[in-house]
Amino acid sequence: MSVDTMSSEGLRDAMVDELVADHAAKGLTMRPEVEAALRTVPRELYTPGVPPEEAYRSDTAVITKRHGDETISSVSAPWLIAEMLGQAADALDGGLTGRHVLEIGSGGYNASLLRELVGPSGSVTTVDIDPEVAERAVACLAAAGYGDVTVVCADAEQPIGPSRRFDLIIVTAGAWDIPPAWIAQLGEGGVLVAPLRTFGMTRSWALRRVGDRLVSQSQRLCGFVAMQGTGAHEVRYVDIAEGVHLRLDEGQQVSAESVGGLLSQPREQVWAEVSLPPRTVLADLDLWLAARLADEVDQVVVLSAQQEAVDADVVTPAWRFGTPAALHEGTFFYRSALRWADDLFDLGACAHGPNAAAAAGQMVAHMRTWVDAGQPAPVLHVLPAQAPDGDLPAGTVLDKRHSRLVLTFTPA
Repeated sequence: MSVDTMSSEGLRDAMVDELVADHAAKGLTMRPEVEAALRTVPRELYTPGVPPEEAYRSDTAVITKRHGDETISSVSAPWLIAEMLGQAADALDGGLTGRHVLEIGSGGYNASLLRELVGPSGSVTTVDIDPEVAERAVACLAAAGYGDVTVVCADAEQPIGPSRRFDLIIVTAGAWDIPPAWIAQLGEGGVLVAPLRTFGMTRSWALRRVGDRLVSQSQRLCGFVAMQGTGAHEVRYVDIAEGVHLRLDEGQQVSAESVGGLLSQPREQVWAEVSLPPRTVLADLDLWLAARLADEVDQVVVLSAQQEAVDADVVTPAWRFGTPAALHEGTFFYRSALRWADDLFDLGACAHGPNAAAAAGQMVAHMRTWVDAGQPAPVLHVLPAQAPDGDLPAGTVLDKRHSRLVLTFTPA
């Protein structure tokens, strides 16, 4: 049977089969209750006007609302939804059955999956700041038979309902900070799963509440439409060459002309001389580099590039959608594309400027240290903004408006 003639149920099962295989390829195991929910909920009812074969693509989000060229609402890609639900269930002792859940950022599909997971004794509340999105979620949930999901139109920067407490808060919009209301609404031991930007790079963090702070249990590479309302924080981009950009997310000040001028200088390439397998989690390395360089360089930034600029060899980033980079004493350097030999790869750095060889070597030295340390994974601690330095765990501190984030690393 072709995709064109396959039923919605067949498309749904094929999508979930792909998701299970994707989990296995990443070294993950999909929880059986998450798989069952994905095989049950009719995703096509949350993407009206979209052909079913497009709605059931496992790797693609379905955009549901734009403002000009900007996407402001979407039904997230199934692979990402599956991983975040797995993070939530893993972080909550005993799984999701009977839990009371708040979803921030609505659309309906994820809320219905949560409704399946919490069962008759649990509850799901989903909130969105946009009245149009909230109304659409109500209609889609009703059409799919999940009318018992509570839909609220509000800015989730503030508490939802008087004295409400939830076992799980799951956020489906890109956040820059953790507002106090999210922590206050979690019961002790409750879990927050949120796509949070640190050093300009977004990860889905599963964070467990311990007193007045949160400690991460897991993290996954991800991307989401930006948070709206009082919690919004604009990412700034600086064009340094045709199709080459720097992402500035922590108040950095960069001269486009000066960095663009550096790119015209000779490139210095340095290699770590390591041999790593394909399953190596390089997203962990990127946060390691940002954390280690933060105390050593003038500014840590993120490099992104259009494919045309990569093809023209203007830059050779490790990942063109966001690679850690730094500026220090008039030199620009970044993690470079991998060097493959058979089925193993080497890590490297590129640099431009008066101290190019030393700068690239500095980044590569941190790569070697990460490999020698057993490729440690990041752990995120979230503390109130007023927490004194003496109360912080040892690690790299990133101060936000509402919170103090501390990145530490443990062996994988």
